[in-house]
Amino acid sequence: MRIFDPHIHMTSRTTDDYEAMYAAGVRALVEPAFWLGQPRTSPASFFDYFDSLLGWEPFRAAQHGIAHHCTIALNPKEANDPRCTPVLDALPRYLVKDSVVAVGEIGYDSMTPAEDNALAAQLQLAVDHGLPALVHTPHRDKAAGLKRTLDVLRESDLPPARVVLDHLNETTVGDATDSGCWLGFSIYPDTKMDPERMVRILRVHGTERVLVNSAADWGRSDPLKTRHVGEAMLAAGFSDEDVDQVLWRNPVEFYGQSGRLTLDIADPGALHEGNSILRGGE
Repeated sequence: MRIFDPHIHMTSRTTDDYEAMYAAGVRALVEPAFWLGQPRTSPASFFDYFDSLLGWEPFRAAQHGIAHHCTIALNPKEANDPRCTPVLDALPRYLVKDSVVAVGEIGYDSMTPAEDNALAAQLQLAVDHGLPALVHTPHRDKAAGLKRTLDVLRESDLPPARVVLDHLNETTVGDATDSGCWLGFSIYPDTKMDPERMVRILRVHGTERVLVNSAADWGRSDPLKTRHVGEAMLAAGFSDEDVDQVLWRNPVEFYGQSGRLTLDIADPGALHEGNSILRGGE
């Protein structure tokens, strides 16, 4: 089973996670820019973080045989903080980088006017840079959040086929499917979706335009949940081809729209800016 996790926050994960992911079949991933829990207080902290997504994390991933790409954006939660909004002006210099395969995560957290403005501005940046967009649907009041998201998308110049609506569930999958966008599902131990619910959705809605991710971060999450979905699909009678479509070919097709997806892993070398992955390494 080959796996491409289209949404995972490896900045929050350990080397043991990389090793377990490779053993489970993960060979590629996309790491979206997101908030870190602790509020940032200036744009400069974003820029250091973006640089790590472009440098240090690809280096770490390559040590374990995994191709790393990222998405870059001002996330919805911090779009409400005036100290952070100048990040929007700096995004164009990051969106031209080779390993950036989408604008994201963008979308809604609390559905405020500031989030409206950030979403619309970043959808336009996706158009300007020829990139798809990874859109975060809110964890609270999901149906209203999806409706508001779709209203903004319809006013933008970004085609639905270049948008993935993430963190969907049973209450939002129907409208998301009708929109023509790609469908993203985050599989969690306790919240969001689980493998069995995901299988039920696949039985009803099919495997086209579906991206399944772990969205693993610093909270209670599991970077092997993509593998668990594949196993649940097989146990439910889906074919190996079905599993490969959902866990590999679909994310390759979606992020391939960027023209920047590279699944061959170059030799990362022993050091990244003078630092080894090994404690005490030369």
